[in-house]
Amino acid sequence: MNINEARAVITGGASGLGNAVARHVVAAGGRVALLDVQDALGATAAANLGPAATFIKCDVTNEQNVNDAVQRAHAFLGSINLTVNCAGVVGAGRMLGKSGPMAGDFFTKVIHINLIGTFLIDKACAHLMTQNTPNADGERGLIIHTSSVAAYEGQIGQVAYSATKGAVLAMTLPMARELAAFGIRVMTIAPGVFWTPMVDGMTKELQDSLSAQVPFPKRLGRAEEYASLVAHLFQSPYMNGESVRLDGAIRMQPK
Repeated sequence: MNINEARAVITGGASGLGNAVARHVVAAGGRVALLDVQDALGATAAANLGPAATFIKCDVTNEQNVNDAVQRAHAFLGSINLTVNCAGVVGAGRMLGKSGPMAGDFFTKVIHINLIGTFLIDKACAHLMTQNTPNADGERGLIIHTSSVAAYEGQIGQVAYSATKGAVLAMTLPMARELAAFGIRVMTIAPGVFWTPMVDGMTKELQDSLSAQVPFPKRLGRAEEYASLVAHLFQSPYMNGESVRLDGAIRMQPK
């Protein structure tokens, strides 16, 4: 599949990594549906991308909302052959914090957004991908999960976040094996520390400290680099059922 042929559903598409993917796809000649809970930001992002993009408000934790949003995306795009899951929350907090043990509801909320939300989007999009006409390789589409280096080296305060990022990584192979019958690939990208709106809110000292931990290049990742990898995976049919670290060789310390 060529990136100019992409008909992409992108969650978290209003900002950060998801928006970078949307910009890359549209610039290459593809079409995108941005799914996000951020109304104003999402509408502005879609408007900036032009007629090849649309914004659809979507709460990924609500199954009916997801199904309706994906159907609307399909109607706009004509078909869906790329799904990129970028919606998520950091969910930082210690299991035993200063104010006491972590509330079960907090842990559950992170699970609902990062893990269950990914699954709900996956199954809704995969169902519609099965309707695509296969190409010469028998391929009908690609689903991409966004994990994190925290799935491998979770830090103190990341117990909820790491649990979800490890889980979306673990879903990759069994999902790829199941969907192979339909010509649908599944891949996961595990980013390191990227320059996103969350990092913008950090102090300069913390930003510099994070950059210094990256062996090479000694800087934070750029959202465009994530988008470029998405495009590469879309055009590489033998990449399937695997996770790719995109992290400058960083290995996170305990804290």
